[in-house]
Amino acid sequence: MTYEYIITEVHEKVGLIRLNRPKALNALNSILMGELAIALETFDQAEEIGAMVITGDERAFAAGADIKEMSGKSSIDMLFRDSISSTWDRLRSIKKPIIAAVSGWCLGGGSELAMACDMIVASETAKFGQPEINLGILPGAGATQRIPRAVGKAIAMEMILNNRTLSAEEAYQFSLVNRVYPVESYLEKAIELAQEIAVRAPVAIRLAKEAINQSFETLLSEGVSDERRSFYLLFSTVDQKEGMEAFIEKREPQWKGK
Repeated sequence: MTYEYIITEVHEKVGLIRLNRPKALNALNSILMGELAIALETFDQAEEIGAMVITGDERAFAAGADIKEMSGKSSIDMLFRDSISSTWDRLRSIKKPIIAAVSGWCLGGGSELAMACDMIVASETAKFGQPEINLGILPGAGATQRIPRAVGKAIAMEMILNNRTLSAEEAYQFSLVNRVYPVESYLEKAIELAQEIAVRAPVAIRLAKEAINQSFETLLSEGVSDERRSFYLLFSTVDQKEGMEAFIEKREPQWKGK
């Protein structure tokens, strides 16, 4: 498929998606978000792909939502258009792991997109922020919920109420990102991490991702029960038998995804 605002590549078992609106610092308009959702769903259905990476360029992962697209809208326009539900909720339904590879500006909707991924690998130049308050609005794609869970209430309040921007090192210290690398190697390292995950047992990876995400949405007792059911379910898979036999036989497992 030909896209207007993204570029897709395959690196062994990793599907790479590059946001490609460089003149607008990869601002997220409705066309780009729709294309991103399609690309992620396509990779999610591809048996040869085990994980995905979303990136921008060295200057910007994404500098926010496209303000020009929204500025003249009324609340009724936004409600009935509801682009957040129509595209962002599709990202939440992706079963395979997604890593955001972030360099430069990662603001507003761009920051929310990175946090909607399962992991974040950042370059030393990455800057994370939620400047919506400067526009008289608040974040609308999950930042008020995800940032406090990552960095705590106090820092979240400062970021969202007072436009505090976090450097890559601060984001790492506050557990917003997994790893920080020089700008020359951050994307390569993100793809390497995705490849390490992509070659693991596919069914176990899918259920493990679901279990971790469930921990943010349920009581501890419910989450533990769901985890236990998934744990037992995996004993019906070919990969469980192969993984344990390979461990006992001191060899590398050959995963089948079954």
